[in-house]
Amino acid sequence: MSKAKRPKAEQPIGLILFHGAGGDRDHHTFLRLEAELPGRLDDAFAGVARINFPYRQKGPGRRPPDRMPKLVDAVNEAVEQAEDEWGIGRKRIVLGGRSMGGRAASMAVAEGLETAGLVWLSYPLHPTGKPEKLRVDHFPQLSCPILLIQGTRDPFGKPDEFAEHLPNVAGPLHEHWLDANHSPAEKHDELIVATVADWLAQLL
Repeated sequence: MSKAKRPKAEQPIGLILFHGAGGDRDHHTFLRLEAELPGRLDDAFAGVARINFPYRQKGPGRRPPDRMPKLVDAVNEAVEQAEDEWGIGRKRIVLGGRSMGGRAASMAVAEGLETAGLVWLSYPLHPTGKPEKLRVDHFPQLSCPILLIQGTRDPFGKPDEFAEHLPNVAGPLHEHWLDANHSPAEKHDELIVATVADWLAQLL
């Protein structure tokens, strides 16, 4: 049985994180966000949920990622579970993800999933070495607030490429650029946590 929902004005905000194609829910940035965001946002924060996509739930070993429709289904299922566990509505849930996980979250939102916002960590604008295969068609359907944290040396999308396509995002967008590639090192985590915390605070 679902928990009773609190009045909207009293609801905290929560963050669900989805991993990249080669990673899992225990990515070092995810662990740092889970450990430190509650202390920065106090009672206004419901928590962090780190989610493994279905192909990562099958145990150890390298497996190809699920196709995007299955990833999107997993995003929707995670939101439903978080609503019940946290006792809040989906309009108080932020979806975040690294690379493929961020793309899957944004595809779910473009298809109609309500959310408080999106956090893109190393968004894959296109496959590496294939700049013509853009993943931007759904940008005009994204009307929620978005935080983009991206490396300036990311082969999945350079700053000038993002500058060309980000204006097509319908909602308010905040960009934060790191001196990093597609996989920012642990030394960047402190700044990433601070950036996410400050941005989330504006949504409370």
